[in-house]
Amino acid sequence: MGYVTILVTEEDGVRMITLNRPERRNAMTPEMQNELIRAMQEAAAGDCRVVVFAGAGEAFCAGLDLSSLQEMNDKSAMEHTVDAERIARLFRTLYELPKPTIAAVHGAAIAGGTGLATICDFALAVPGAKFGYTEARIGFVPALVSAFLTLQIGDKRGRDLLLTGRLFSSEEAERLGLVSEVVQPELLGARVLELAGVLKANSPQSMAATKRLLAAQNKAWLDTAIEFALAANAESRATHDFREGVAAFLEKRKPVWKTDRGLRG
Repeated sequence: MGYVTILVTEEDGVRMITLNRPERRNAMTPEMQNELIRAMQEAAAGDCRVVVFAGAGEAFCAGLDLSSLQEMNDKSAMEHTVDAERIARLFRTLYELPKPTIAAVHGAAIAGGTGLATICDFALAVPGAKFGYTEARIGFVPALVSAFLTLQIGDKRGRDLLLTGRLFSSEEAERLGLVSEVVQPELLGARVLELAGVLKANSPQSMAATKRLLAAQNKAWLDTAIEFALAANAESRATHDFREGVAAFLEKRKPVWKTDRGLRG
């Protein structure tokens, strides 16, 4: 079965998964999320040695697609839960993939795109790439990405990025430990292949066992964190601020937040 929103190629043991909606800056749709999960499951079961993620066009991944946002306020609680569980499955599948993973980030990686890039074992990014957990800007809760972010960089630094919703550079991402290397654009492809070569020289069974070990060490944390994240996601999507944030974003105006009744309402 082929793919619609991604391109999957494999050569010399390297499986390349390219987000392929350049006209939408590779923004994610449910279809893309499902296709990414399937491509990773095929990689796990196949003979490839390394999995590389990239984006077609100018961006790596601009987060959630506008068409999905337009449907948000009309969805039922059950539909919101299904959406959140699919995203959790996407990130968990990536985190637990038995093959080493590399993200080649040549442009913006925002919200879920930041999550996709930084959950990879290695993230190589060009100097001009931008990252950001921007969910709070439009009334979302960055619930699922928060579980992986705080595991990677700790609570205090995670709070900075999640609460401000600010964009940050490749260089800052490297200092925080979210990006492995900052690479000049003309060298990115070659550096990805060089790193893939280093990984391919290692024992695939040893690397798979190492990844299983690391995942097992963090399993209890992630199980609990994702459970809380799913609950927070469901709760937030019933709030005034969520509905207002989506509406304001679509109408290209400043949101009017509800401040007199706390987080509920």
